[in-house]
Amino acid sequence: MNPLILASTSVYRAELLQKTGIAFTAKKPIFDEDAVKGELLKLNKSPIELAESLSQGKAHSFDSMGKTIIAGDQLVNFDGVVLGKSGHFENAFKQLKSMNGKTHELITAVTILSDDKKFHINHITTLTMKNLSDFEIENYLKKDVPYDCAGSYKIEKSGLILFEDIKTDDFSAIQGLPMIWISKKLKELGYEFFTH
Repeated sequence: MNPLILASTSVYRAELLQKTGIAFTAKKPIFDEDAVKGELLKLNKSPIELAESLSQGKAHSFDSMGKTIIAGDQLVNFDGVVLGKSGHFENAFKQLKSMNGKTHELITAVTILSDDKKFHINHITTLTMKNLSDFEIENYLKKDVPYDCAGSYKIEKSGLILFEDIKTDDFSAIQGLPMIWISKKLKELGYEFFTH
């Protein structure tokens, strides 16, 4: 089988892919995400087009001949405004405060390249936040420190409590990789699970 490469240094994505029991290597894409994102935003690309382009750009930054590459991008679409990783407390507080009591979409775009085959998905989860006090938001941020996550929440930790409703057909997509879809595609490519 082709060596499997996760085009990401995200610990969350690596933890999800480990569930397959398939050996893989995590590598940082050779891709200037910020520059490409800036250009796409200037062109008024939609949040879905943005996530899809970034996912595909990361995948294509590797040579996929003789390898299988999995690359992804994740962003929040909040009323047409793209929210990415906050980076620090102040931005995270602004993000959560703006989404407080409202509904947003979490777009998880994933591209798989293997030799001459290409698969892509734009997975959309709809999340509605509870009405929370500033005190609750501040304390949540101190608890989970989710500054490296799109939308400033970690669903696998205490971030789940922020929401009153979540609509998805694959909960793992919220954590960074829609594993039901990915595992199906890996099976189609001939990989066997739980070998590592």
